[in-house]
Amino acid sequence: MRHIFAVSLILFGFGGLLAVQYIGTAEAASQAAGGEAHLLVIDDAITPLEANNFAGVVDDAGNASASLLIVQLSTPGGLLDSTREIVEEIFAAPVPVVVYVSPPGARAASAGTFITAAAHVAAMAPATNIGAASPVSAGGEDLPDTIREKATQDASAFLRSIASQRNRNADALEETVLAARSYTAEEALDLRVIDLQADNLADLLEQLDGMEIEFNGENVVLATQGMTVTPIERTPVDHFMRFLANPNVAFLLLTIGGIGILIELFSPGLIGPGAVGVIALTLAFLAFGSLPVNWVGVGLIVLAMALFYLEAQAPGIGLFGISGAVAFVVGAFLLFGNISITPQAPELPDAPSLSISLWVIGAVCAAMFASLLLTVRAVRQARRAPAYYDFSTSNPNNLVGTIGTATTDLNPTGSVQAAGEQWSAVSENGIPVPSGERVMIVEVSGLVLKVTSESAFSERTER
Repeated sequence: MRHIFAVSLILFGFGGLLAVQYIGTAEAASQAAGGEAHLLVIDDAITPLEANNFAGVVDDAGNASASLLIVQLSTPGGLLDSTREIVEEIFAAPVPVVVYVSPPGARAASAGTFITAAAHVAAMAPATNIGAASPVSAGGEDLPDTIREKATQDASAFLRSIASQRNRNADALEETVLAARSYTAEEALDLRVIDLQADNLADLLEQLDGMEIEFNGENVVLATQGMTVTPIERTPVDHFMRFLANPNVAFLLLTIGGIGILIELFSPGLIGPGAVGVIALTLAFLAFGSLPVNWVGVGLIVLAMALFYLEAQAPGIGLFGISGAVAFVVGAFLLFGNISITPQAPELPDAPSLSISLWVIGAVCAAMFASLLLTVRAVRQARRAPAYYDFSTSNPNNLVGTIGTATTDLNPTGSVQAAGEQWSAVSENGIPVPSGERVMIVEVSGLVLKVTSESAFSERTER
């Protein structure tokens, strides 16, 4: 009996192991119906900030054991480096990624073409388009011939490799880079650039149900019937960072920071302008982390601020000021320009220009030059203005012969206001001096003033 029980237990355990293995295989081959899909909306340019956010969303989807990550995409383009980061995240994602170009009227231009092609499932809504992926500079201008050819070949090879991995029409996709071709949703579907066309999110989930895809080297059947879709909400910090990641905002912060530091140098001890300047510069450099900043431009703007300071210190014909103005304007144009463009870091076309608006440059330059001109003028006038007292706190003897005011009764000691400061004082010959009376400083002993009333001093000199 014991042998029968032992054999039964072994068979039961073996059968249980087979069942667990079968269940695990079934779960890998088919996403459970009624699972959860995370929905991320990307409706802006592809920047380092967007790439970092995407990486976090992918990790969260994996940690939450989501069945699917749906990316609702509408982008005019972006940076190729950031696009590569997002594509790498899609290929390494712990959950299948569906890119859905939506709503109607949206586009997956340039950078969006790469991201859509890299998805496990690529879908588009009616009245959307995809393509136009020829590289240009970060400012939106055409690249020099040699660099353009290198960047184009690099982007073309990148897109072909994506198409090969996802079994898409490599020739049609390559045309979006080589010839800036763009396709409607219907054309993209006919050319096998995308996998399906869906009217809305509900239609997308319905068409995805039962679709077989390749995921992590295995064939997986999606089960999206009854699936819960959870939108990914952006945090206030995300919104603030997106606000900072505007070239015009970053430029304004850099300028405000520089002016604040200059004012603090012109008038030490104010604290306020210096504090504002430090905060603005901190935010500016935080913004630079999300933008293709050209450090030559930053250097020129810093040089301009130094020249403005020298102009205030060194009276002359304005050579430092003129040089600073030129350096500032050139730096503003180069701040997000293409002077250091490489084939790995151009912007893809049709993206919003990642350069500063000419109107912003003009307005900032006019306002800054006017304010600095007034500041420099005031500083110079203050230095040339004659002082009522010839004194130095490091040499109190210079106070001899100047006028002060008794702030207490001198009997014979007390306090005197002289040269804008309070001094200990003693009356000459011990003669009392009432508070509020003007006194003449006749001698300085250490930090103690010997004084006499102004009237007594006048009588003495008249005799």
